[in-house]
Amino acid sequence: MNQIEIPLMLEKFDKNSGELAILKEALSCRKTAEQLIAEDRYMDAMERTVAALKVLRNFPDFDDVEFRAVLVTLLFDLSEIHFSLKNYKQSEKELDILFKVLDNLVKLDENRFGKFHILAMELSTRILRSRKKALDLLVKQQINTGLLYDKVNAGVVAATDKLVDSLRNVGQLLASTGDLKAALKFYAEAIKYSKKRTGRVTRKEIRMTIEMAEIMMRIRTMRPRARRLLNAILPHAISQETIELERDILALIEVIDADVERESSWKNFIHKISTAAKSKFKKTEKTAAEDMEPNADKI
Repeated sequence: MNQIEIPLMLEKFDKNSGELAILKEALSCRKTAEQLIAEDRYMDAMERTVAALKVLRNFPDFDDVEFRAVLVTLLFDLSEIHFSLKNYKQSEKELDILFKVLDNLVKLDENRFGKFHILAMELSTRILRSRKKALDLLVKQQINTGLLYDKVNAGVVAATDKLVDSLRNVGQLLASTGDLKAALKFYAEAIKYSKKRTGRVTRKEIRMTIEMAEIMMRIRTMRPRARRLLNAILPHAISQETIELERDILALIEVIDADVERESSWKNFIHKISTAAKSKFKKTEKTAAEDMEPNADKI
């Protein structure tokens, strides 16, 4: 677990002010929690983090930006700690509060807090046990995320990379468990955010698209779509002179085409066998009926 660090503007407070003293005391508790986390002492770290939150309750102005910034860092910590302690329900509750506080900060200052909004989205993909809930949250937050790219900066780019990797990892995990359609949804989100970050198709997007097509190929009805996707991404691989990716794309297209041909041949083969079997069965029935006719006359 790595703690996030939001740059604070504590210089705006008077050196002898009570507000500054409260924030510094909360940050001191957090520093101790950081050391405890490094030692895997999560219960002790949780106690220090809760202590920091109790200190913050004495802050006189809950609308103050620096107060909220410190609160956000503590909510990040607490959600991660409870997740490490396998208290998933509590971790999800803190995540919900985190977004409520952070959304307002992003509206106030996109450049300063945009990175942490995207990091919160990355956190949600890791700790939410319900993958549907994770996707719903991502969709809900897309409006805010879209605004961030109007004022993109290095911090947002780095945070987006982390979000993309997290979404991709979830997609790979779901695919390995056989939940293919859910996996495709996470891959689609990963590719979308990755393209948004770069503004173009890079090797990373090409590789993720290939992985997505491989998953589609495991669903028979989606194989034509997988082929169209591979054909669409092939020119990008060629233009970037990525021979390995180009080779993988062509190989997958060949596999899809071969499978279609084999499927057609197999159907023809089965049809011929079925037709021959039916014909033989009818012939046998007719012979049996003819054999029974003389016997019927004797009865």
